[in-house]
Amino acid sequence: MVHDRVHAREPTHDRERWQTGTIADVTERDGHCVVTVTDDGTSVELVVTVAIRDLFVSRLDVPDGGSPVGEQVWYRKKGDQ
Repeated sequence: MVHDRVHAREPTHDRERWQTGTIADVTERDGHCVVTVTDDGTSVELVVTVAIRDLFVSRLDVPDGGSPVGEQVWYRKKGDQ
């Protein structure tokens, strides 16, 4: 499976290839993490590993155990160049 990309901080390389969005939901499905991001009123589902979820959530400015919903992230859908 090819996974999407999510960053908690603005990427330092190939910035034009990334989009920004706001986390609307974070769930698990089939052993993967599904991050729903809203971008200009459009919802985008991003599938990442649980390890990537743990990494980007740890880098967000949320208290321990807090929800990442409402936080801004940078993302790329799989296959996007």
